[in-house]
Amino acid sequence: MKKLRAIVTGINAWVPEYRLTNNELSRMVDTSDEWIMQRVGIKERRILKGEGLGSSDLGEPAVRGLLEKTKTSPGDIDLLICATITPDMAFPATANIISEKVGIKNAFSFDLAAACSGFLFALQTGAAYVESGRFKKVIVVGADKMSSITDYTDRTTCPLFGDAAGAVLLEPTEEEYGLMDYIFHVDGSGEKFLYLKAGGSAKPASHETVDAREHFIYQEGQSVFKFAVVNMADVAAEIMERNNLKSEDIAWLVPHQANLRIIDATGRRMGLPPEKVMINIENYGNTTAATIPLCLWEYESKLKKGDKLILAAFGGGFTWGSIYLKWAYDPT
Repeated sequence: MKKLRAIVTGINAWVPEYRLTNNELSRMVDTSDEWIMQRVGIKERRILKGEGLGSSDLGEPAVRGLLEKTKTSPGDIDLLICATITPDMAFPATANIISEKVGIKNAFSFDLAAACSGFLFALQTGAAYVESGRFKKVIVVGADKMSSITDYTDRTTCPLFGDAAGAVLLEPTEEEYGLMDYIFHVDGSGEKFLYLKAGGSAKPASHETVDAREHFIYQEGQSVFKFAVVNMADVAAEIMERNNLKSEDIAWLVPHQANLRIIDATGRRMGLPPEKVMINIENYGNTTAATIPLCLWEYESKLKKGDKLILAAFGGGFTWGSIYLKWAYDPT
């Protein structure tokens, strides 16, 4: 029997309607469109508005649309994995809530937290279940409501983040398509540079933590940038070298959308021209676990069966990694 591989057979994404522009942000904090565009390349970001709405309310329409698009019955799904660092609540898992909302009843589901690398880690985890031969249809969704942990009085972090969700369907094949290879890394020493100070078991929520605004993203921007620009570029180049891929072999780089300068550095390290790099950061900002599927969804019509893609991400933790993916279907 040939080796089973996991292929992406469909992709869908969903973003909220509300657009938070740089001009609106400049009325909230001391910033400007020019300052934000020059440093990170973001023009606007989508924000989920409404009382009591969480990441599952982003993930639900992304997954529901994926099922409709691929003509897949919810009852046929074996597993759903949700990559998120903004779960609806500590428990149950947001993956469980999404499954309930879209009618997935015959599957188990769980959340995976790896910050901005979460979708890649979840994609490989889902692929491993498919490659085992026991699972035929696995959904991987990246969903983050970053506005829920963004401090809109902090001019250094509030321009960066937006809300979105993206989902893919994984199925088995014996052909040479799908997830071909991956390289993942973590470095726990990065904890002090990018984290949420309070709300976990080490520092539970209290009157004091709320007053000190410790339930919002804390980031030392320069330290994170230095780690990200080196490691995301290096791991993308490493997976190319390990698979004997040259720049002309690669159809697309699909990078995590955190900072335009980091994206550009990764493309240059791989020897790719700008036209081979998927970029949509200007319109959505950093949506954490949703950035890579959001890119794939927007560029789906340009993808062809057999295209060789390099997916790369870097996130808090620190976490970083790359996946070599051979696209399995033509545009429809």
